[in-house]
Amino acid sequence: MSKVSYYTEEGLKKLRDELNNLKDVERPKASQAIADARDKGDLSENAEYDAAKEAQGMLEMRISKMEETVSNARVIDESQLDTSKALVHSTVKIKNQTNGMEMKYKLVAQSEADLKNGLISVDSPIGKGLLGKKVGETAEIQVPNGVMKFDILEISRT
Repeated sequence: MSKVSYYTEEGLKKLRDELNNLKDVERPKASQAIADARDKGDLSENAEYDAAKEAQGMLEMRISKMEETVSNARVIDESQLDTSKALVHSTVKIKNQTNGMEMKYKLVAQSEADLKNGLISVDSPIGKGLLGKKVGETAEIQVPNGVMKFDILEISRT
């Protein structure tokens, strides 16, 4: 069963560029490494050949996974989204009830997540806990060390 993921135009372009790089640059490099190793003689005792074949297999698996992700990707039209609740591509300002700390996160697809830049995956525990919440509600999120409670302060599309 395929899983649909939602991306911004920029996020999907980045994903496609990475896939094209794997196919157009990395795949020929892997083939060349196998050819170079094969030229070195007896394949039954050639560790370099075995390593090159394994690297090629890993690359092909990665390409296959990315092709599936791209084929199931949908670009989100942010102007059509409901701003009253937290959805994919919402920017949510939350306040930790325990320590009073305020944070701002944009909910994105897993492949676009980058915590340092405030992009959190909708598949993460916090991302899942925030989805569907409205301003004024409290999100109770199960994390490895217990339950965290966050007040939803603001939801925007920026």
